[in-house]
Amino acid sequence: MTKITYEIVKHDGGWAYRVDGVYSETFPSHDLARKAAKRAAAEQEVAGETTGITYEDKDGHWHEELSRGDDRPETDVEG
Repeated sequence: MTKITYEIVKHDGGWAYRVDGVYSETFPSHDLARKAAKRAAAEQEVAGETTGITYEDKDGHWHEELSRGDDRPETDVEG
């Protein structure tokens, strides 16, 4: 199972959460950034429907896969 960590960090004169090097919008306080990260983490764990997905990789190759709706990551919020 995949684990995703939402990290609360200082960013752009305020606070944000960061996942795998990508920043959220900036929040005026640590508390607001943490609440937003907890909300996003909870939504990430919600099961959905099994569906087909198509995506392009970093080398420009297209892939088609079946994405299981119950294959959700474990999430955590740090900071």
